[in-house]
Amino acid sequence: MADNPVYQNWSRDQLLERVKELEQQLESQEPGTQPHQGKQKQKQQQTSAAPPSLSSTSNTPRVEKKKKASKKPSKLDPSKYSTRFVALKLAYLGKRYGGFEYQAGVAVPTVEEELWKALVRSCLIWPDDPARVDFGPWEYSKCGRTDRGVSAFGQVDDNRKPEWDPIADEINYPRVLNRLLPPDIRVLAWAPTLPANFSARFSCWERQYRYFFTQPAFTPLPASLDPEGKKAKAGWLDIDAMREAAKLFEGVHDFRNFCKVDGAKQITNFTRRVFEADVVEVKDTGSALPYLSLPDFKEEGLKDGETHPKVYYFHVRGSAFLWHQIRHMVAILFIIGQGLEKPSLVTDLLDVEKYPRKPNYTMADEVPLVLWDCIFPKEDEALSKKAALEVHDPDAKVDTNLQDAIDWVWLGEDRPSNLHGPNGMVDNLWECWRERKMDELLANQLLDSVAQKANLGRRLAESGPPEKPSSSQRVYEGGNTARATGTYVPVLKKQLLATPEEVNDKWAQSKGFANAEELAKTKNWRSVIKANKTGGDSSAVDSNVDE
Repeated sequence: MADNPVYQNWSRDQLLERVKELEQQLESQEPGTQPHQGKQKQKQQQTSAAPPSLSSTSNTPRVEKKKKASKKPSKLDPSKYSTRFVALKLAYLGKRYGGFEYQAGVAVPTVEEELWKALVRSCLIWPDDPARVDFGPWEYSKCGRTDRGVSAFGQVDDNRKPEWDPIADEINYPRVLNRLLPPDIRVLAWAPTLPANFSARFSCWERQYRYFFTQPAFTPLPASLDPEGKKAKAGWLDIDAMREAAKLFEGVHDFRNFCKVDGAKQITNFTRRVFEADVVEVKDTGSALPYLSLPDFKEEGLKDGETHPKVYYFHVRGSAFLWHQIRHMVAILFIIGQGLEKPSLVTDLLDVEKYPRKPNYTMADEVPLVLWDCIFPKEDEALSKKAALEVHDPDAKVDTNLQDAIDWVWLGEDRPSNLHGPNGMVDNLWECWRERKMDELLANQLLDSVAQKANLGRRLAESGPPEKPSSSQRVYEGGNTARATGTYVPVLKKQLLATPEEVNDKWAQSKGFANAEELAKTKNWRSVIKANKTGGDSSAVDSNVDE
């Protein structure tokens, strides 16, 4: 531990461990003794202590055993080892984590924090202060980051690691790290040979996301409880309408109405290119709920023998995305799928001249979202394709499919038993899957049993007014159930938020600038803000700040 730890950079778990350590030190001292007096008082006691007394049952003197001083672990000498630049492909279930990127002082651990602890414990990196998460000295980069609760099956990081040659004698990085990582974070593969100037962030040509949902989205209301037939389709999604709307996202668009604006980032360009967007069915995914096939629950037009629920995902490919862009896109698709809006709503929201202010609608839940994969093509192919995209008309159809050129060493290709076998990764993931599958199976049986027990044709309560169905609209937002919203307000009639320009101006003014334009003209404006905050001179702050 460093002599002067910077506690504000510590995670919640690290702070708790430090508090326990300090409490143990206090408990080892006598009551009333100040911490700084502990050693002095201990010395006085040792010099004034009486000789050991004789036992009442033996003439043998009682000799107190001295505790052996605990040896401090020897520190790694980096000069004895060579290093190499490698990439790691990660997968994680993000529900337990506060996102991928490390944040100091947060209550929920992040994936990056767990990765740091595993790298330190395995001595693959050797920071001076292991308690402080700082990837800066290790030439570290990542191809993307996910928000709290979001998962990833193809996240890529790069770092320097000890070098051996050839691969057969190399450290098995996935196996070493997987022993130290939580079971819901796995290293799938590593790449020993990377292109020159490789960066997990800037060398990434394509990022693929998938957002999973069920059909029906939530449990539908029995038709017998809605004699007027107004809510018979509640819970069922119009998949064809969602597909039609998803295709409207493809191409080059200004997505300011499909993201969250952060004034601290001072983003002025909201134009992004979406390579592909679609709604895809996942085949053979799990347990059916037979009650959904009963005439009272079944959606009109469904084929006999067709089982539900089904699982679908919104599939989207692009080079880069804005903050919360995917979750905003999905939220609009769900509203369209419920028949509350037409697919043309996507076209309207993409028309920023007609609608410069984003309506204040709720974005979709974070848990079903997965960063599915990241593509790193050959540099010459990426450059030529990028030039073609910039030269051609934004609406022109350009083939954006490029293959990943990184030569990944997948766990199991070095030794099959590392993948399949006792304590192999498949064995570990099976344990994780089965635990959740049993939860799903038992919940499935309970839900289906309860849904079919009652005979809704019986009316045992003869007295009192007849039951009327709720008039409140239920809107699905990607979570475990729908949210009652009262009378539905169309998206384009909701309260309008500030424009990105207004958000940027307000943030710039809070930092002492007249507006965002003046801030943008200020060289190294982040350094100036830091200097003003600390009362120092901006020239004393590192000018190599990423702007």
